[in-house]
Amino acid sequence: MILSTTFTLDNHPVKEYLGVVSAETIIGANAFRDLAASVRDFFGGRSNSYEEVFVRAKETALAELSQRAAAMGANAVIGISINYTTVGASGSMLMVTCTGTAVVV
Repeated sequence: MILSTTFTLDNHPVKEYLGVVSAETIIGANAFRDLAASVRDFFGGRSNSYEEVFVRAKETALAELSQRAAAMGANAVIGISINYTTVGASGSMLMVTCTGTAVVV
């Protein structure tokens, strides 16, 4: 499966547009990560624990997008947009949504 944020793929002309495909994932950051991030925020520096959560959430959403596109008969998704937002009562959960156009190339 080819995944791209662009609307065209070099050397892969679009033969068929199958429609919009989307996927989402919601992942929580645990109390330990919150504590570690608070310390990093106070002293400065990168929060590797939160970065790992972002990477895992994005990879999960893209994998789901790929599966849904394949179920539509696509072998590529173009024009992918990835959005991040926090959800939950205290904003402690991260939601990643991916949308794109499922195509056959």
